[in-house]
Amino acid sequence: MNTMLRKSVLGIAGLAFTGGVFAGPIAAHAAEPVDTRPVAVSVQGAQSHIDLNDEQTANAKAIIAATKKAGLPERAAVISIATSLQESKLENLGHLGDANDHDSLGLFQQRPTSGWGTPEQITNPEYSTLAFLKGLKQVDGWESMPLTEAAQTVQVSAYPDAYAQWEQQATDIVAQHWNS
Repeated sequence: MNTMLRKSVLGIAGLAFTGGVFAGPIAAHAAEPVDTRPVAVSVQGAQSHIDLNDEQTANAKAIIAATKKAGLPERAAVISIATSLQESKLENLGHLGDANDHDSLGLFQQRPTSGWGTPEQITNPEYSTLAFLKGLKQVDGWESMPLTEAAQTVQVSAYPDAYAQWEQQATDIVAQHWNS
């Protein structure tokens, strides 16, 4: 391994992972001097996966059906399902009391006070999906931007990079159910 590459590898190995970026040295023990300047590294390749129960599968199918109803392509369904996986694990959540994030409800954790609709509308999978897709269609270039960027532009989450971890599972779900 050449010296420059070895320094880069050692430099990354000696960094702490915090909130989606590597920052600061955590160890000063290396065979050679290490560049300890903070380095930003994308971790969008890290994927999460959950086993879906019947209710979650039905909600995924409802999202796909609403996407088709809106006349949008599979990519819109992938973004929608990944968003719902992050927001609610594809569970149509009602008000959770003190555990709730403000007044967030439904598959996409949309808020009545933010203009997404009434609680009854937001907890209707078709309505909430169509509301999400309406927001998505207003994002210039959503079709070609990274999933997490498209989802974040619509959702305005406190964890903007979290959607990316669900992209593979959402893609698999859409591939499995788009033509069924």
